[in-house]
Amino acid sequence: MAYVDGFVVAVPKGRVDEYREFSRKAGEVWKEYGARSYVETVADDVPYGELTSFPRAVQAKDDETVVFSWITYDSREHRDQVNEQVMADPRIKSGMDEAPFDGKRMIYGGFSTLLEM
Repeated sequence: MAYVDGFVVAVPKGRVDEYREFSRKAGEVWKEYGARSYVETVADDVPYGELTSFPRAVQAKDDETVVFSWITYDSREHRDQVNEQVMADPRIKSGMDEAPFDGKRMIYGGFSTLLEM
């Protein structure tokens, strides 16, 4: 079963198109190095929860929306190998300085697949 890296970020609403282009370029690099898939989604039905929610998790402001993303790999080992190459790639190193989101509020992590149907 696949291994998944998941990400949640707050993106200024006025910069979603810029984020899409930023992500397209990053996705091409991940795919080039062997990621199975690279998916970016933007909030459409994401209520602000009383205690927890996607907006609360990334401290989204009124002028921001939430983006939920994931990258899939063959295994944890495959992910580690791909990410090592991606992080060494100059396209990624230089692009992070221009990221259209606040990386300090990004939530991310790696997940082993529990169930896949």
